[in-house]
Amino acid sequence: MSSKPPIILAVDTSDLHIAQNWVKATVGLISAVKLGLEFFTACGPEGVKRIQGEFGVDLFLDLKLHDIPTTVSKATLEVSLLKPKFLTVHASGGSKMITAAVNSAPAVDITAVTILTSLGKEDLVEIGFSQPPMASAAKLALLAKSAGARAIVCSPQESATIREAVGPEITIITPGVRPQGFGSDDQERVMTARDAILAGADYLVVGRPITSFWKDGESAMREAANRFAMELTQ
Repeated sequence: MSSKPPIILAVDTSDLHIAQNWVKATVGLISAVKLGLEFFTACGPEGVKRIQGEFGVDLFLDLKLHDIPTTVSKATLEVSLLKPKFLTVHASGGSKMITAAVNSAPAVDITAVTILTSLGKEDLVEIGFSQPPMASAAKLALLAKSAGARAIVCSPQESATIREAVGPEITIITPGVRPQGFGSDDQERVMTARDAILAGADYLVVGRPITSFWKDGESAMREAANRFAMELTQ
């Protein structure tokens, strides 16, 4: 982990200009920037390059690849040209798919997403999982580790169990982190930032608790990021 706060800023926007402003407002207070499907489908690889070139930030490219191994292998090879630090794939794609991604981008930390934080127990039953979120996420994390993934995305509520299962060498990244008093939005399984780190997370993906302050200006957003970082040390 870097000396910067272990925050990955979730840049969930399709507007390149807004994305640039958000990153500018938080540079120095974050360890990486998460660019996901919303940004990537709107701005493409060129938009990613603009963010990287302008700010020199580490990139968490959250594309959640999930397809047959050959297709994921080829897609990963193309995406690796953007030199992300982390690239997400769905752990539920299976060990062959994860290994295909790992082999196509050895310089990238292939990051396996276990159970989306928007899913609760009833949702998992609905889509065919026989075990609750905790057990399902731990099982997928072990599968991903054995397939060569170097990082895991999980709910903060599962991070302690997964840390115990996968050991210290795997990077654990948790979304679904909220400050005290902040709403959960569309996240089902959330935790405060400090508790998430104590539970075993290495990095926290944080979006709206920081980016929602942009409406009040760059300084307000930067102050929100600073408060979030300070929460980790209290």
